[in-house]
Amino acid sequence: MSGNLELLTTSPSQEQVANQLQELERPEGELHLRFYLASGQELAFSAMAIREVISAPPDRITPIPNTSPLLLGTLNLRGRVIWVADLGQFLGETSAVNTDRAEIPIIAVEDQETIIGLAVEQIVGMEWLDVEAIQQPTTTDNITPYLRGEWLLSDRTHQCLRLLDQKAIIRSNRWAAV
Repeated sequence: MSGNLELLTTSPSQEQVANQLQELERPEGELHLRFYLASGQELAFSAMAIREVISAPPDRITPIPNTSPLLLGTLNLRGRVIWVADLGQFLGETSAVNTDRAEIPIIAVEDQETIIGLAVEQIVGMEWLDVEAIQQPTTTDNITPYLRGEWLLSDRTHQCLRLLDQKAIIRSNRWAAV
């Protein structure tokens, strides 16, 4: 009989189970969209920065002649024409997003009245991340002016998830050179 008592005393109480369920229902942190660039680098945007995420067939993006290769063209987004750019190339990556496929993932970001579509290689999904754990970027490269910070995902591998600042991207002087 003592074996049964041990099982009863080591199982979680109803209160512990209720607390665990509350933690699942009320996640900590803020919601972020994780995605990959063509180079394989994983980045994130705050969900609050995103107007919409769509998958568009390449033939819905109208190419504009004599523009930079980072601009894929324009897209009609619910009656509004927006520019679509290769986010990786905008950030200085040499690998271009794959446009030879059925659909291209596009993250529409907004600042005031300006909306830009940013084509990426793959959408990972939404995740709750602790904004208080954001650190200053550890490297200085082309992407640094467009970062809000980064999370250290693994102490062992030093893998980081970088958080982009959509306002810095939209307001960048880089668009004038395009």
